Amino acid sequence: MGPPLKLGFQTGNMSKILVIEDNAEVRENLCEILELSGYDAVPAANGKEGVQRAISDSPDLILCDVMMPELDGFGVLKILGNNANTHGIPFIFLTAKAEKSDFRKGMGLGADDYITKPFDDTELLEAVEMRLHKSEKVRTAFDRSEEGLQRFFSEARAHEEFDKLSSDREVRMYGQKEYIYQEGQLARWLFFIVSGKVKRYKSNDFGKELITSIHKPGEFFGHFTLIRDGRYQDNAVALDNSEIRLIPKEDFSLLLFNNRDFSAQFIKMIAKDESHTQQQLIDLAYSSVRKKVANAILNFAERAGVKDKNARLEFEVSRDDLAAMAGTAKETLIRTLSDFKAEGMIEVNGSLIRILDEDGLEGMPQ
Repeated sequence: MGPPLKLGFQTGNMSKILVIEDNAEVRENLCEILELSGYDAVPAANGKEGVQRAISDSPDLILCDVMMPELDGFGVLKILGNNANTHGIPFIFLTAKAEKSDFRKGMGLGADDYITKPFDDTELLEAVEMRLHKSEKVRTAFDRSEEGLQRFFSEARAHEEFDKLSSDREVRMYGQKEYIYQEGQLARWLFFIVSGKVKRYKSNDFGKELITSIHKPGEFFGHFTLIRDGRYQDNAVALDNSEIRLIPKEDFSLLLFNNRDFSAQFIKMIAKDESHTQQQLIDLAYSSVRKKVANAILNFAERAGVKDKNARLEFEVSRDDLAAMAGTAKETLIRTLSDFKAEGMIEVNGSLIRILDEDGLEGMPQ
């Protein structure tokens, strides 16, 4: 190997590279090359340790040997690929074998690149920098704005496999209380909110609504039904005048199933929302009425609220929608709102609710 190059790709801080290699001499040499080139190298002596370090250290890129005892490189990649927190980390295999079957297996599991041993430091560092640059470019392309969405898809279109992406994506305007989709309809679009707010809800046999989520500008919805390739099991309605961008199912599928960077970023983006929904359903099942109403107020404030001149969150919502979010009867909701008002936790003026004691609502006993 020749003298190491000073490439040192930077993303604002020193990039962290996890080196998973069972050969101590090779591992130490790799770490030395990376550190001399401006990277933070994290060594792991085997596959099991590598998985643990990937989860705990959140590296920017992983270099991993293929042939290792106990847990080989393919096993490492499969485990990390199934973990939402590590799924999107760029992954480069190091291998002394150049058999096509190894390449196909690795790429099928989601590897980004292969470097065949023996390699020189120039080859190694150029591969590292290229993968870090690509990952950073895609990661920063989407910032949950309309412009960010367009940049995100433009990045995907730069790759040859996405030549067929639709160049035009329809934008539709929906009036307040207008349906975007209804239960039983076949899923055709991924929806992106440019402006406005959308509620999603389910109805029981008696027509009672349960709001499962509120979506605000910069958020996607409709993705799970597209992945299942089925029909909607809930309803989506505009809470106010809303501008929605419709992304064709074919575009979404191409990106999700063929672009590892996109799928990783998308999974991370929706994981928090899904976790929030799960917690909401648990609260509805086990919480007291006061706790349910408090959570509903906080959820609406987070999704639809603005701050007044005194930096207090306020929002407008109908009693029907708030009751549907809390999973309680409208009459019960009204009584509970009166109690909260009397206790000094909220102000109520028609459909406007202003939060006076956010800590009190958050700390409401179960």
